[in-house]
Formats: sequence, C-alpha cells, structure tokens
Amino acid sequence: MSRIAYVDGRYVRHANACVHIEDRGYQFADAVYEVWSVFNGRLADTQGHLDRLDRSLNELRIETPMTRPALLVVLYEVIRRNRIKDGMVYLQVSRGAAPRDHFFPAGVKPTLVITARSVDRKVAAAKAETGIKVITQPDIRWGRCDIKTVGLLPNVLAKQAAKDAGASDVLFVDSEGFITEGGSANAYIVDQAGVIRTRSLTANILAGITRAQLLKILGSTDIQVKEEAFSVAQALGAKEVFVTAATSLVMPIVDIDGHKIADGKPGPVATALRAAYIENAIANA
Repeated sequence: MSRIAYVDGRYVRHANACVHIEDRGYQFADAVYEVWSVFNGRLADTQGHLDRLDRSLNELRIETPMTRPALLVVLYEVIRRNRIKDGMVYLQVSRGAAPRDHFFPAGVKPTLVITARSVDRKVAAAKAETGIKVITQPDIRWGRCDIKTVGLLPNVLAKQAAKDAGASDVLFVDSEGFITEGGSANAYIVDQAGVIRTRSLTANILAGITRAQLLKILGSTDIQVKEEAFSVAQALGAKEVFVTAATSLVMPIVDIDGHKIADGKPGPVATALRAAYIENAIANA
C-alpha cells in the first residue's frame, strides 16, 4: 500500500508530497513539529502534544493552521488512510512560503504537513530488553530548546557521531559538565539512593510529553523523583540510566562512552516504567 501524506488541505501519495521551494521551513528552519505514538490506531498523549504545539507556534509567532477539532480530524484521517495500528504520526507547521527574507512575511498562510508510518512494537520491545549504548557530546544547541523547532542540525551531527562510534544515541553535556538530555529524548538516572533524577525544565530542555506522563505515573508510586542536575560521572555510577520520548517510550541505557552501567543490563525501574507507560497510553488513547 502506498503511504499517504497530508499537505495543506490535500491527501497525496507520500512519494509525490511536496512544498514550495521558498517555504521558510526549508530555507530558515522556521517551523515546529510534533510526533505522536499510535497504539491500536489511537494517538497517545493527544492533548499534551497539541498543547505543546500551540506553545511552540505562539513562541515563534506562527499562525495556528486550523482549529484543534479540525486538526484532530486530519490526524486521524492520515492514520486511517495509512492503516496504522501501531506507529508514529509526524506533524510539521512552517511559517509558510514567501520570497526569501529574514523578516516575517505578511499575509502568508502556514504550511501544514502530516505523515504517518507503522512501527513494529516487537522490534522496539527487543531493543528495550537489551538496552542501548550511547556516547556523550557537548551540548551546542541553541538557547531555546523548549521550543520544538525543526532546527535539529546539532542533534543530527551528534547522532551521526554516535552511529560512527557504534552507539545508538547521545547524551548532551552542558558547559558545566551536567547532562541535559538525549539526542531526541529526556534523560534520567536512578542514583545509588534509588532516587530518579532528571533535569528541570529550566535547564534549556524540551518539556517532553512522555516525560510529563512518566512523572504522573511516578507520582502514584513510592519512588522519589528530583528534578535536578546530574553529571556524567554520576550517570556512570548510577544504578540505572534511561531516556524517554514518543519514539522510544522508555529506553534503558546500558553503556555510556564504553563504560558499562551497573551490570550492563536494563534495570528494574526502567523496565517497570516502560510497561506502566505503555499500559497507561493504551488505556487513555
């Protein structure tokens, strides 16, 4: 079956989907995006992603392309046309197409693109059962990582460095030696006292929607959570390290820069949280 994309009011074959050559998302990375997990044909954490999309658009002063109810209709139509049971939906909104100029163009409609693809949950589950290897990289991203923009070149370079090193992802490290987040995910450790630590949203990180749901889940347990900085050395000495994102859900890290974390296997906290997140996502989708 051919994949179907939505581009500015039209459902078109994915292979034929295109936007104008002077679209500002292409020329300036003047665009934002969101990614949803899909479980059993339903979007996970729907309102959280829509709220963050609205915030990103407002921060960049990009017009909302359509009402929220209308957008949900389109999102589910893309899921239906692509026959997605378990998968991902990608949405991107740019400021629109206009003659190239750094100033905001007047009277230009935003460009809306939505795509979807299936995901083999068994493959992802197998990856989580073994955990992933990561490397550390200097955090050279811009100072507004709280906005989910398409300006991801530093992430691309860091992730390619990880691939070249035989790893799956990166952990960004700020100028003070503290881990901020992963290449496209929020980062956590379980310290030797059993406390889960993750960076505060004041630390120039993205307010992850999976992160928010995970913190809600943890709020109903007796596990202590602290939103505070942790160093690379503290991560290397932790009981567990893991990341969360819509794409990876909860993913254990078993090796950082060639150093094994604990016994080199996914720990019980990350494993249990992954199961709890998936259960919660399916129940509330």
